[in-house]
Amino acid sequence: MGGSLHVRNLDDDLIVQLKLRAARHGRSMEAEHREILRQALAGEIAPSFDTLAAELRKLTARRHQTPSEVLLSEGRDER
Repeated sequence: MGGSLHVRNLDDDLIVQLKLRAARHGRSMEAEHREILRQALAGEIAPSFDTLAAELRKLTARRHQTPSEVLLSEGRDER
């Protein structure tokens, strides 16, 4: 699956650095961009479901939670 990515508002100095880096590696700028992204994301470890669930619990800890059985009961009563 291929896709496109368009990055706007890059500083001129950054563009020059990217051009120089691409030239040093014998790549086009586009190929260099792909390699930079590939390297940056290679070390990323996707969090487990348990980790994501724990983070969600922290984010919603102070919110009022309605138990699912109450919601189900209310839904049945509305029919």
